[in-house]
Amino acid sequence: MARLFHSDRSVRYGLLFATSTSLLIVALIFLFLGKEALPFLANPGLTQLLGTRWIPVSFDAGSFGIVPLFTGTLLVTSLSLVLTVPLGIGAAVYIAELAAPWERRILRPLMELLTAIPTVVIGFFGLVVLGPWIKYLCALPSGMNALTASLLLAVMAFPTVVSVSEEAIRGVPAAWKRPSLALGATPLQTTWRVTVPAAAPGILAAVSLGAGRVVGETMVVLMVTGNAAQLTLWPLKSVRTMTATIALEMGEVALGSHHYRALFCIGVLLLGVTFGLNLVAQRALSRQTQSH
Repeated sequence: MARLFHSDRSVRYGLLFATSTSLLIVALIFLFLGKEALPFLANPGLTQLLGTRWIPVSFDAGSFGIVPLFTGTLLVTSLSLVLTVPLGIGAAVYIAELAAPWERRILRPLMELLTAIPTVVIGFFGLVVLGPWIKYLCALPSGMNALTASLLLAVMAFPTVVSVSEEAIRGVPAAWKRPSLALGATPLQTTWRVTVPAAAPGILAAVSLGAGRVVGETMVVLMVTGNAAQLTLWPLKSVRTMTATIALEMGEVALGSHHYRALFCIGVLLLGVTFGLNLVAQRALSRQTQSH
């Protein structure tokens, strides 16, 4: 008995240590980014950071406005979610409620296979196939734009939205569905009017996780957005995202320069956005669990 007690305590302390280590790593990342970014707020200042021009290398004083980078990230993220959320929720409803068992055995591994495709392969497909196709279809000088990136990012976020939404839908108790069926509603009506609303917190978590997946993506947006740091919300124009800016410029920037500090400010903003999206997802999942 005493041996079992000591074993339980060891497992408990081991899990506590693992959790504390994870929290410490996150705190240290925030601390490191903040330490490198804060000097920029003192000189040249927050006003410079909120400008609308990102021209870090110039014969005159450089411009470090991150607004076009933020709007570029917002544009590709919004477009990709507009594409993937309806399709993802619809696919999750079909797999969880309507598909035959043999269909589930096929569709679920396909979702996992889509997740396993390297992002550089998806970006290469966009560069060689999708970009030229959009260029021809829309009569554009270049197919490297926000729309191309959004289509590829929608494909990448699709498995996340489907898998988390499916788990949320399947987690709705059968006792909640029986009254609707007993009153004469069809299974499809019950699904959309009872099951899906009951699973809404979990579906919100799926959308938040999908958005976090899109916001943090680097390789695809680096390859197919065109990387033009311009302030626009038109999907057929080239844009540049925050992740692509860090990936393109951090390797060649002078250590300790204003440009270097500005890139860390972008990193702080990016980490804050992804942290907020994951926090929303966790709160939504906890609400889903408590309601059931």
